[in-house]
Order: sequence, then structure tokens, then C-alpha cells
Amino acid sequence: FFTLQVLCRYQHIWNINLRFRPAFLGGIMQATELFLKGNKPPAMLPKRAEYLLKDIKRMAKYYQVPVQISEGGFQHILGTSSLGAMRFITAIDMTEPRYLEPLSREFWLRFWSQHEDISQPENILAVARQAGLSSELAQNLLEMISSPAVKNRLKETTEEAIKYGAFGMPAVVAHFNGEPHLFFGSDRLELLGSVIGEKWLGPVPS
Repeated sequence: FFTLQVLCRYQHIWNINLRFRPAFLGGIMQATELFLKGNKPPAMLPKRAEYLLKDIKRMAKYYQVPVQISEGGFQHILGTSSLGAMRFITAIDMTEPRYLEPLSREFWLRFWSQHEDISQPENILAVARQAGLSSELAQNLLEMISSPAVKNRLKETTEEAIKYGAFGMPAVVAHFNGEPHLFFGSDRLELLGSVIGEKWLGPVPS
């Protein structure tokens, strides 16, 4: 959520063409576990989870992003499937990509700020309405998420992320001077700017 918000703030400040590429985190974790022994979400490690809880609150204030998390919040996060939501976002990417940014932001808001179960169809439709989609379009997209075309597209973008070296999320790939550069984590945006020759103006640039 931090990375999404900050990159959106910089997309008209830096000389970049920002493109969202929906990928399934579960698939990335499963694939890279073969190569990275014990590649588990940080929240599954007790001491790391304890630290993350404090760190996320600090980052929410620093990045000015409305993330709210409390004790036991990681269990909610790990226990909620994002596959349906990612397929829904993939379907919008295939049909009406202009909605990709507001839809992605609204899913994050619902999940990280309002703690809603984004795997439920009624909540997916509520997200779509809030992002400006018509009821007809939202319903059509919901029907598309079980189609082979959408499933295969999400699988392809997930495999592409792995090909670039992704082992978790957020993963940002900057194509610069004919070469891809992978950055992992929301705390690498300043380094991203340095690599592409752009100035970091803080998390909330004027």
C-alpha cells in the first residue's frame, strides 16, 4: 500500500511511465520457496511480527497512508485470500485499464484500513462501485474471474515477476537504459530514484 501510494504521487514528477502489473503473492512465495529455504511471510516469525507491528505504524505516519493494524491483525491478513481480488484486478487490466489505479487503491483501503474480507463477492462489488465502475461492468468482471483467460493472464504476470527475481511483494521493476532493475520493499523508493536519475523529494512531494 505504501509503495502504491508513493509511486502514484511521483508518476507525474519523475520521468516514468507507471504500469501496474497484478501478480499473485501466494504463487510467488510458493515458487521461490524452492530456491529460498524457508521463504515465509515475515509476520509468521514471532519476533519479526512484533517488530513489524510497530514499524507499520511508524511507516503509516511517515508515508501518510491510512494503514491500521493491531495485535492479531496479521492473522486476519494471512487468513484472507487475495486471489479473487487479484483476478478481478487482472480482469479490469484486460478490459478497462484506466480503472486499474483507483481499483487497486480501493482494494488496499478496504483491506488495510477497514479490515474487510476482500475475498467475498459482495465486498469486491462494493470496492468496484467505490472505484467508479458501473454495476454492469463490475458484475461482468466478477463473472470473468473464473474464466481461463483471466486465470492464465494472472499466472503469466506472476511468472514474469518471478523471472525478474521477485520473491515477495512489493516488487518494482524499473526498465532503465535497456535493463530491468528489481526493487523490493517500500523503503527502496529513494534508491529507485537514484538509479533512474530522479530526485527523491520525500514520501509526500509537493
